[in-house]
Amino acid sequence: MNQRSDESHRDRSDLRALLVRAAEHAAAFHASLPDRPVRPQADLDTLRKAFGGPLPSDPTPPDEVLAALVAAAEPGLMGSPGPRFFGFVVGGTLPAAMAADMLAVGWDQNAFNAALGPAGIAAEEAAGAWLKELLTLPASASVGFVTGAQAANTVGLVTARHHVLAQAGWDVERRGLGGAPEIRVVVGEERHATIDRSVRLIGIGTDAVTTVRTDRNGAIDVADLERVLASGGGRPSIVCLQAGNVNTGACDDLRAAIRLTHRHGGWVHVDGAFGLWAAASPAKRHLVAGIELADSWACDAHKWLNVPYDSAFAITSRPDAHAAAMSYSAPYLTGAGATVGGADYTAESSRRSRGFAVWAALRELGRDGVAGLVERCCALAERFADGMRAAGFEVVNDVVLNQVLVGFGDDTRTDEIVAAVQRDGTCWLGATSWRGRRLMRISVSNHLTTEADVDRSVAAITRIARSVL
Repeated sequence: MNQRSDESHRDRSDLRALLVRAAEHAAAFHASLPDRPVRPQADLDTLRKAFGGPLPSDPTPPDEVLAALVAAAEPGLMGSPGPRFFGFVVGGTLPAAMAADMLAVGWDQNAFNAALGPAGIAAEEAAGAWLKELLTLPASASVGFVTGAQAANTVGLVTARHHVLAQAGWDVERRGLGGAPEIRVVVGEERHATIDRSVRLIGIGTDAVTTVRTDRNGAIDVADLERVLASGGGRPSIVCLQAGNVNTGACDDLRAAIRLTHRHGGWVHVDGAFGLWAAASPAKRHLVAGIELADSWACDAHKWLNVPYDSAFAITSRPDAHAAAMSYSAPYLTGAGATVGGADYTAESSRRSRGFAVWAALRELGRDGVAGLVERCCALAERFADGMRAAGFEVVNDVVLNQVLVGFGDDTRTDEIVAAVQRDGTCWLGATSWRGRRLMRISVSNHLTTEADVDRSVAAITRIARSVL
């Protein structure tokens, strides 16, 4: 064996050992999640010092870099993939999805198009088809694999902008928004803040936003929507509905609102970051009845599907409009335009192959497994609510999905209790403002969470709340 081949063999052997050690560290972290405090063990200043310092002048061997990274990061890791993290509607990670995502990094495929990343594109196509079947969306819909609900909402609204202006005889991709017909964006009072940011990002501006009243649990008032649409004066309209209110879990009356919007010639976009998964559950599907009638949808995989961050879907009923709004071409892009898909449905050209992990998660769970995951999390949320009520605390919302809002009377006291629970480390959850009150917000989204985890968390919250009260 000559020197070059010997060095090449040694390099491959070293890489294998390095990747095995990295996988062992990841596995050890996940094995610790049931017992470790959910909160990080180090504060941000300590972590900055651990990661900081001058950039070394000389190269560092990869195994030393890995060891230094683990030593610096481990004290600052949040137990968010674990069974007692109930903040921000964060899911965990299914074993097959985690392994597939590790492979995606190792394979290092750019899923720009079928010429550059054929396996990544094929995985997206298969996973997208399964996804549409599970969520009862049109089989002909286009699916863009994006980073999160912010990106998915932005893509959906860009596509909506293209369509409603084309209907008005305006080519927005060529002529821009200067002089274009004025677009109205109709939203509920309880829409997620990413909708407003998407409206800003696509150049429409929040002055174009018209708000519709919502009911006591945060779902849109269809009668008020009719009033707003009737006052539109014929302007192009985009209506943003919601499947899964970020605080209460409430879903809009989608069938009625969509039919009403279409009668007025508007486009309906549904922000279903987590609530859209209710369509996969026979027991919860009624909450999103009529979802298939919308024009575009946003949905996360890293929430209820329990796929690693970051992973989401921008889905539209009009693939031609989707591609017209998002795609581009250039002479050097080999294979571009041959088959529409991949980057044609997103805002990124350099795209990691997210479809591998989504495909693996759906294959691991199957149809019944996805339904079971949704239903189990909803049942655990109800158990959480029952436990809080039994302890004498107020559950403010109707628990329809996986969200629970708990009040402790005084707003300042509520924030103190939430902060104390976070410090305690038994579980982690956040606070929110809703209907003029500060409330504890509990989200149950992890496939690992059990009744025992809920009961343990309820006991910890009760103990801490009573000590503060």
